[in-house]
Amino acid sequence: MTQTHTITVHNRQTGLSHRVQVPHDRYILHSAENNGVELPFSCRNGACTTCAVRVLSGEIYQPEAIGLSPELRRQGYALLCVSYACSNLEVETQDEDEVYELQFGRFFGKGKVRAGFPLEED
Repeated sequence: MTQTHTITVHNRQTGLSHRVQVPHDRYILHSAENNGVELPFSCRNGACTTCAVRVLSGEIYQPEAIGLSPELRRQGYALLCVSYACSNLEVETQDEDEVYELQFGRFFGKGKVRAGFPLEED
């Protein structure tokens, strides 16, 4: 029998909250969609921040979330399209522009970007 976790998603864009059962070995976004829950997404590859959430409680595993800096991951941000639940979770959707600004805003227009994105730079 596959282990499942209860995921509660508070969708800030719609004001709705959803609760879904997600197998531990399936992406959270995919499982939510299979349960009729519509959440923000774009690339489905962990590269953009459209499906970004802030983890309010629980543990998440996201080895393929290349669109989030290590610092934002430490702060509790995750990308649902490439995240697995390691426990019951409560998350809140984020505004894509807000996450983008948190991640890159301090670099652009300040002469700190020379080649590529400063994802690993502190």
